[in-house]
Amino acid sequence: MTTVAEFDARLAPYRAELLAYCYRMLGSAHDAEDLVQDTFLRAWRARERYDEARASLRTWLYRIATNACLTALEKQSRRPLPSGLVAPREADAPFALDAEITWLQPLPDAMVATSDPAATVVERGSLRLAFVAALHHLSARQRGALILREVLGFSAAETAEVLGITVAAVNSSLQRARARLRTIDGGQDMLAEPPAAEQRAWIDRYMAAFERADVEALKHLLTQDVIMEMPPLLNWFTGPQNYGVFMEWVFEANGTDWRLVPVAANGQPAFAAYNRVGDDYRVHTLQVFTVTHTGISRNSVFQDAGIFESFGLAPTLAAST
Repeated sequence: MTTVAEFDARLAPYRAELLAYCYRMLGSAHDAEDLVQDTFLRAWRARERYDEARASLRTWLYRIATNACLTALEKQSRRPLPSGLVAPREADAPFALDAEITWLQPLPDAMVATSDPAATVVERGSLRLAFVAALHHLSARQRGALILREVLGFSAAETAEVLGITVAAVNSSLQRARARLRTIDGGQDMLAEPPAAEQRAWIDRYMAAFERADVEALKHLLTQDVIMEMPPLLNWFTGPQNYGVFMEWVFEANGTDWRLVPVAANGQPAFAAYNRVGDDYRVHTLQVFTVTHTGISRNSVFQDAGIFESFGLAPTLAAST
């Protein structure tokens, strides 16, 4: 008789990819973790009914995870980013905050890290915040069909098995999903990103300028169509000029004494920003960047205690003496 430990050992190799899948479906690292736990529990309870002649263990697990995701999605609307919800605004426009919206959240790279370099490359592109946000313009089943077929490489027959629909329905869902994504800027198939070292170099220069509170230097590192967004604020800005005006306000409101801690999110470079408050530096924001060969094209900024916790960020850093 299979023990819980033996069963968990069989399922363990699939944990990271299932978590990434659930994150793409739900847009929340916390919810994805809960769904993977639920998937493993459901798998344990149904272990005697698993027929390896009918489906591989991986396909069977994805079917269980997909059913769990679809059930969860019946109770929540899509998770957007501000740039996919409202029109851009001028940087001096009054701030509009909407805490009622369930916003897309970033995913710590550490949660989906694998020892397979090839798999890691796939994860980097398909977990980008803009791509995941674009997925959330699709229906839940369209989202599932697109991820299973085009990101994870399942066959049409395997996808039909996972989703519990016909192959014809899979192909129809995939066609509709592709057409919808073509209308969404953030849904471009895998942006041409520079190598990781080049991206890090851009961000290192940005961090140095940020720590100097040098707004002009920051602007020179941006593309002409750069986007700055910061849920739960509805305001989002385009272009270096608007970006610069907003950053001037940030330094005026929060001071010019900062410490930055590099992190990695969604396969993208990121950092946590701490600003000086009294004798300590307090965590202020988590900032996730999209970097192109010509500069930084997007900065998605988050200011949420739950997100800070998921990245293991300390609430404060002691000021050096």
